[in-house]
Amino acid sequence: MNEWVEKAWQEAVASRENAHAPYSRFPVGAAVKPAGQELLISGCNVENGCYGATVCAERVALWRLVAEQGKQALDFVLVVSDTEPAAAPCALCRQVMAEFAPPDFTIYLANLEGVQQDLRFSELLPHPFDPGCLPGSPEAGN
Repeated sequence: MNEWVEKAWQEAVASRENAHAPYSRFPVGAAVKPAGQELLISGCNVENGCYGATVCAERVALWRLVAEQGKQALDFVLVVSDTEPAAAPCALCRQVMAEFAPPDFTIYLANLEGVQQDLRFSELLPHPFDPGCLPGSPEAGN
């Protein structure tokens, strides 16, 4: 495992400790690494009694990155849960990642023991609804 993935795992584990998960009792941590930067941004899930207002760790990390650095190309996303096998991002998080992730983008799935698996984004979401699907977007080529 490369040094950045190890650091991301440590940050995601630490962030997971801050999760607010009183309803699911399923704390999750995540970390994203922007491409070409020596930077990691972490996040944890934050639940709400109005379940639709709950935000997953992956989205917290991505939105923190955008808020702090603007939209960035990413090297990878790492997700930590306390499960065996390690949990993959939910469908909503996969859809949000489609805004930032090329098909060959790496997503690391980890638990408290370490990284268990790495997948390409296209394996998790082979047919995303991405910005290229929207008429008039720069990615659509219209």
